[in-house]
Amino acid sequence: MHIRIKNIALILAWLCITACGSKDNVVKLKMAHGLSATHPVHKAMLQMAEKALAKSDSTLVIDVYPSEQLGNEKECLEKLQLGAIALTKVSSSILENFADEYKVFALPYLFKNKDHNWEILDGPIGKRILASGEKVKLKGLVYYDAGFRSFYTTEKPILSPDDLHGVKIRTQQSPMAIKMVETLGGSPTPISWGELYTSLQQGVVDGAENNEPSLFTSNHYEVCKHYSLDEHTAVPDVVIINTSVWNGLSELHRTALQGAAEESVSYQRELWQEFVAESMQKMEAAGLKVYHPDKAPFREQGAKLWREFDGTVIGDLAKEIQVAE
Repeated sequence: MHIRIKNIALILAWLCITACGSKDNVVKLKMAHGLSATHPVHKAMLQMAEKALAKSDSTLVIDVYPSEQLGNEKECLEKLQLGAIALTKVSSSILENFADEYKVFALPYLFKNKDHNWEILDGPIGKRILASGEKVKLKGLVYYDAGFRSFYTTEKPILSPDDLHGVKIRTQQSPMAIKMVETLGGSPTPISWGELYTSLQQGVVDGAENNEPSLFTSNHYEVCKHYSLDEHTAVPDVVIINTSVWNGLSELHRTALQGAAEESVSYQRELWQEFVAESMQKMEAAGLKVYHPDKAPFREQGAKLWREFDGTVIGDLAKEIQVAE
């Protein structure tokens, strides 16, 4: 049965490459994600598709499906592993379940600042993490900006770790995210993204943590009027491809795809910053109160989580990131 499933996956991967015909050496790849067509991620993917077409002499065609047309993030990842789609974008927090190296991004205050963040992700360490999922058919191509995550709440701002005591904070379905909130002093409560608005309204949770565009596009700012920019983690998005699909591409197409993905990164990051500014302006105009707490107490509290991983792959990687210039 295991062999049969494996063979089916390989066949699906091959069909994913050749589905639209190998006539004139044209290859078509499906790329799907759960974000809207107005999101910076989708716009960057469209640019990536255009670049890949140009770099391959019009022989590599990427069809991009946004807005959960082919499933939500989890479903797209499952389809990618089977080879039913070739490419997708997922949060690195989901990839924690497949490769331990991705867990490092959930450690609070891993990066000194934004520049340090991108120096690591664009450098050898970042590339090593991208490659860590290949053993489970998840080859990382590039990182997209998903900003820094901060706390937003319904009743009061979070200005110090003490303010998190007894506060129910929604987390992703990620053991590391749960540990992070717990370490900082909150009561982590895993809830699916689609159920969070109602959960905030009904008091199931007192708040959540995310980046500015997510707070805006979800309309959570209608319920949560306090946004405390403690910026505890920077959890990037990752563009990934099924390894069987990748290995089935010609050298020309692999070079074109990797180059196009890398060129789309700077465009996505530029769009992201514009989207952050626009989101904040609109939310503050609607009554959102924004706070800039002292990060030192949060950093000190978060160090306790670091110590849990001393002597592990995650701990060693975190130390390597911290000393890297």
